[in-house]
Amino acid sequence: MYTVDLHAHTRFFHGHRALGDRFDPLGVRLLTAMAARRGLDGVATTNHDYYTAFDSSSGVEPLPGIEITTDRGHVLVVGPNPPEATKPGALSPNEAVALAHDRDCAAIVAHPFRNSSVRELDDVPFDAIEVNGKHPRSRPLVEELAAERDLPLVGGSDAHYPFEVGRAYTVIEADQLTPGAVVDAIRDGRVNARVYRSWHDRLLRRGYRAIHDRKHVIDALEKPTPGVGRPPGED
Repeated sequence: MYTVDLHAHTRFFHGHRALGDRFDPLGVRLLTAMAARRGLDGVATTNHDYYTAFDSSSGVEPLPGIEITTDRGHVLVVGPNPPEATKPGALSPNEAVALAHDRDCAAIVAHPFRNSSVRELDDVPFDAIEVNGKHPRSRPLVEELAAERDLPLVGGSDAHYPFEVGRAYTVIEADQLTPGAVVDAIRDGRVNARVYRSWHDRLLRRGYRAIHDRKHVIDALEKPTPGVGRPPGED
């Protein structure tokens, strides 16, 4: 049994690839150090539209991954051989999933109720749906969506700063923590999404709600799916 944050970033800014390449080695050390403090066994480094291999540090395994920006929203790709780079908006969700599967990776719907219409696609063979650490109150909607698609739930913090790591994470039933074993566990449904609920995490989430309200982000909390009730308040 392992605990893994399946959605994290090694930098707090988007773009600026050359600058990021210099920052990422430090970023992953900070990321894994905080994951170790949380008691996690691993963290997937899912940077936006590029993948870099990182060595293990702090006793926490950095798992290969990438967050692909499709023309309908974001798709997390985690596994032994993610693509090195993708062009934002160039791939459809179907193409992103096909690319993931061709490279022996799992394809996960990222934050399905934030800036995404990927959840509306019935014919895309995703492997799992994410409970996102920035929006845990949307979990009832995510659970309903996962049940409709007969897909497992995984958890990821969507951390861009080290202190955000582990706000949501995944419990993985596997004999060893390798990229291939993680993919197999996701596809077999041997995973469970968990949300960390300390006072610090609750304070962070209130801040994110305020930021997203100001940015007019499409969020299930404000615009529920037709026919689906508003999720309960966060504890």
